[in-house]
Amino acid sequence: MSSVKSYKKMSPMRIRAFPMTMDPRFVEDIWSLLKNAIQEIQRKNNSGLSFEELYRNAYTMVLHKHGERLYNGLKEVVTSHLVGKVQSDVLGSLNNNFLQTLNSVWNDHITAMVMIRDILMYMDRVYVQQHEVENVYNLGLIIFRDHVIHHHHIREKLTSTLLDMVAKERRGEVVDRGAVKNACQMLMALGIDSRTVYEEDFEQPFLARSADFYKAESQKFLSENDASTYIRKVEARILEEGERARHYLDKSTEAPVIAVLERELISRHMKSIVEMENSGVIHMIKNNKHKDLACMYKLLCRVESGLRTICLTISRHLREIGKGLVAEDEGTTPITYVQGLLDLKDRFDQFLYESFKGDKYFKQIMCGDFEHFININSKSPEYLSLFIDNKLKKGVKGMTEQEIEAVLDKCMVLFRFLQEKDVFERYYKQHLAKRLLLDKSMSDDSEKNMISKLKTECGCQFTSKLEGMFKDMSISNSTMEDFKTHCHTAGSAETVGNLDLMVRVLTTGFWPTNSVAKCILPASASKAFEAFSRFYLGKHTGRQLTLQSHLGMADLNAIFYGTPSSRSKETASNSSLTSLKHSDGRKHILSVTTYQMCILMLFNSRTQWTYEDMKSETDIPDKDLTRALLPLSMGKVSQRVLIKEPKSMNIEPTHVFSVNDSFQSKLYKIKISPLAAKGESEPERKETRMKVDEDRRYEIEAAIVRVMKARKKMQHNILITEVTEQLKSRFMPSPTVIKKRIEGLIDRDYLARSQEDIKTYTYVA
Repeated sequence: MSSVKSYKKMSPMRIRAFPMTMDPRFVEDIWSLLKNAIQEIQRKNNSGLSFEELYRNAYTMVLHKHGERLYNGLKEVVTSHLVGKVQSDVLGSLNNNFLQTLNSVWNDHITAMVMIRDILMYMDRVYVQQHEVENVYNLGLIIFRDHVIHHHHIREKLTSTLLDMVAKERRGEVVDRGAVKNACQMLMALGIDSRTVYEEDFEQPFLARSADFYKAESQKFLSENDASTYIRKVEARILEEGERARHYLDKSTEAPVIAVLERELISRHMKSIVEMENSGVIHMIKNNKHKDLACMYKLLCRVESGLRTICLTISRHLREIGKGLVAEDEGTTPITYVQGLLDLKDRFDQFLYESFKGDKYFKQIMCGDFEHFININSKSPEYLSLFIDNKLKKGVKGMTEQEIEAVLDKCMVLFRFLQEKDVFERYYKQHLAKRLLLDKSMSDDSEKNMISKLKTECGCQFTSKLEGMFKDMSISNSTMEDFKTHCHTAGSAETVGNLDLMVRVLTTGFWPTNSVAKCILPASASKAFEAFSRFYLGKHTGRQLTLQSHLGMADLNAIFYGTPSSRSKETASNSSLTSLKHSDGRKHILSVTTYQMCILMLFNSRTQWTYEDMKSETDIPDKDLTRALLPLSMGKVSQRVLIKEPKSMNIEPTHVFSVNDSFQSKLYKIKISPLAAKGESEPERKETRMKVDEDRRYEIEAAIVRVMKARKKMQHNILITEVTEQLKSRFMPSPTVIKKRIEGLIDRDYLARSQEDIKTYTYVA
């Protein structure tokens, strides 16, 4: 069986190529159709047009490689319309509704160009990109810019109109903000991704005119107003210009025009504003005008060197005030001296935080000023220590512990400004010792808090001796308990008699003990001290006790008999501080220093003593004897237990002292107040300075050895710098002193000069 397979003949498929050429007449017909449509759009008669048909025609021209004809034709039609119709319309309105006419033709033009762009979209996608020419919309903008806006009459008129409208508004007149805004937006659009047109046609002339306007206005403001009013007016102008730029100029103009205002109204006149007589910065500070200062700070911070100008003016004023405070007069005491500095610091801190918003630069300048004038007076460390001493003593009236703590915190701020912190340490140690030994400290907590502040500021080395003083006080309390137990158990109570003895044993290295002359104690007190010495040295072999009489206190029983007028001279002469023969005497307890105790006990043996006799009998040094007698004979009326003849303000060797029989007081226990703290006398201060210099010598040498031991070899100037850096937290050593100490170390073979360079040192191990 056979099958027959039949196959259909497959004919080849033929694809007809799209014609690559068009009849030139057909091209012109299509272009004529498109041209008429573009012109109708420009005349706003576009309602009867078929945009789909127009798009196909434009597509056909571009597809058949006639894009150039279409592009050039578009350029001719748009140019013809803008030159023939639009330009003439705008020129005709130069003297009437110019800005409104220009905005109107601009809006019509961009509307027409959007429609034309839609029709010629295929040309934009293909021809424009292939030939790297401007797209349809941008082409319309360029032609409008070149033939309308940049026509010399129109350009001049546009610039002058916009500037005149801004000037009118600056004078307070009402203008058409919308018209100005549209014109500015037009200029920005004509720049095509650039500000060039806007800058050249408006912004640059606008900034120049603004500079002239505000230059003249600044002169007027300065001549008619004080500094505060000037500042407020400048602030108002800056806000006004910023608002204008944001609302109807281009927002990019805000920064340049504000810069013009800052230059003309602030930078050119900031020195005159700041130093304006009777209204400038100094006037504001003197009259505590915090708000005006805040406004000036805010204004001057806008310009370069503005903050520096105001800070330097304030700095000069602050230094002038500070120098006046540290230059002591007759009425200055350590308390008023330091309180004045604290008040000044508080006042300028208020300016810093309320007016200057805690500005770091102003704070730095202010701290530098305080450091400058505080260190002018070499007594500042001593006075600061005396001020703290006053606040930490018992009986500070009108202040709570919290208030005292706040004052001490402020004192620490002044302490940071001191360059000679080692001098402060020496004085603070002396004053702390007196508070502890005379039981005048307000509280141990306050004392330890103060030491903690110093430790935080300067390190444990600075406060190690101060902490050792507290340790000695604790150990002394335990020692006295053991001594009292010993006296009772050993049956030796007679060795101290009826005295209630309290001895503080001080470690020599911790306390500011000096080698003072031994005064002659009354027999009972001397016997009691000897008993304690035998007990203590029996427990601690190899130690030595030295009595520091100038640091002791004593309570004396005293009896005063009547008045001289009611008794005979013989009866008066028999008056005694301890005699108990008469029952009608007035009994008191006198709290005095050890030196004052020695003086008063003399009157148990004689009724009158000359200064010279007292000195020979007690061996108290002249300085201490005078200081002890002054409050007893010339202090407060309620504490004058002695009478001095003659009644003068000074004490001479021949002056005679006797008991004040007429002494009366409502208090049973009377504390004889020492002289007010006035600081050391010049000889004492000189002695202290010598001790400080001696201590510094060792500290400088130790620093030099530390540096050289680490570096082994070092050039002279670098060594000076490193040693100064190490020591500046305690004091500021002079290069001359450091050089002397280097020479001393070379002589003692700690250092040696390099053989290659005499200005280089090597460490000798």
